[in-house]
Amino acid sequence: MTHVSSATIDSTDSNYLHHIHAGHFVMDTDEPVKLGGQGEGPAPFDYYLASLAACTAITLRMYAQRKGWNLGAFRAELELTRDDDGKLHVQRTLHSDQPLSDEQWQRLLEIVANTPVTKAMREGATIESRRGNTTTG
Repeated sequence: MTHVSSATIDSTDSNYLHHIHAGHFVMDTDEPVKLGGQGEGPAPFDYYLASLAACTAITLRMYAQRKGWNLGAFRAELELTRDDDGKLHVQRTLHSDQPLSDEQWQRLLEIVANTPVTKAMREGATIESRRGNTTTG
């Protein structure tokens, strides 16, 4: 099995505020005040959308560069909703300040439907959990 990426998370003294270590980057996550957090960082589902947005932008930029297309200032807007049955839905809207043809947009929409993170979210992943060693400080 090939290692793709990793992340660790450490708690703080501040209720739901946690520090995430992804590669050599450190990010915070928290819950909004209305849910008992401090509002000191994005909530977990914010990161879920952010990972999809990042993969969207990077994949489309790579594709456009290979084709010699100028995407200019590119923006992807993502919104996560939950229907009455509890199923999650993501609406992704793409924008470019360049005059792309209908054919170019059609191809970009086909590409974006199959970005690595899009496919992982759509197809799911096997998630296994296990107990680690107890550490005392």
